[in-house]
Amino acid sequence: MYIKKEARGKRQGARVWEKEIIFLISSFFFSISSNAQCAMCRAVLETEEGGVKAEAVNDGILYLMVFPYILVGILGYVIYRMKTKKKPEN
Repeated sequence: MYIKKEARGKRQGARVWEKEIIFLISSFFFSISSNAQCAMCRAVLETEEGGVKAEAVNDGILYLMVFPYILVGILGYVIYRMKTKKKPEN
């Protein structure tokens, strides 16, 4: 009786795993397009003819995006140094 319950559990676990794999594969082939600008930014950028404001908005986005990567990099480096630090021999 115990073996049958265990085998049944493994089959159900395999089904869940198969469903996850199918979901991941299908998510690579299907995407949903979206517009990621607020109404104010869109209105300002569409009325501009020269494109100077659009470049400024793009530069601002890049500027804001860099800092989290820098902070994560510094944190990763500190953790790496702590893990590889040699302990003094007694």
